[in-house]
Amino acid sequence: MPASQPTPKDLRPVHRYITTHDEHGKAIISRTIPSAAPVKDINDGAVQFSLMYTNSRLPQLSQDADIAFYQNHLANAPAITIPEGTVCRVCDFPPTYPSPMHRTISLDFGVVLEGEVELVLDSGERQHLYRGDVVVQRGTNHAWRSVSPGGGWSRMLFVLQTSQAVQLASEAILPFVEDKAKAAVLKSSMISALLVDASGLAQKSTSAAK
Repeated sequence: MPASQPTPKDLRPVHRYITTHDEHGKAIISRTIPSAAPVKDINDGAVQFSLMYTNSRLPQLSQDADIAFYQNHLANAPAITIPEGTVCRVCDFPPTYPSPMHRTISLDFGVVLEGEVELVLDSGERQHLYRGDVVVQRGTNHAWRSVSPGGGWSRMLFVLQTSQAVQLASEAILPFVEDKAKAAVLKSSMISALLVDASGLAQKSTSAAK
């Protein structure tokens, strides 16, 4: 897919507001990071990601340690998932864009915020999703496709929590990108880091099970 999109993006910029505490212990909005979420082009601009928040293991909220952790990821983008951590991300899909079929070692919550999206599973099953619909994605092989009426963009919010590797017939399922032709186009280091990190998690889970 070419980097430039013939259909203009008709979605408003995303803002996120992170709470914290002042010196008196009162809840306030943190001003450490601007509210406007930065946008990162993926696949030569075919898809756009906005990293909303990240943490590692049990979140450390004291002294805003978690915000510092997230702030580092704004400058150094993490993989799709973070080992033993959580990622909150907004993804904007252009008209008819089909993502590669992929699987991650994680429990994912996907919410359609704008437009309409089709969930495609490797069994051939498809589910049409409308604004407000939620998908609980449990380590399955899947893909997303924007199917908004009139050829508009679609937006989804994802919260990804790493999990133990799924076991079928006593064998761990590793994440992979099934469509090699599309996978070759994905030049983002996020995908490469995902495969490395997730493989490490799978080995760790397999060792723990022995």
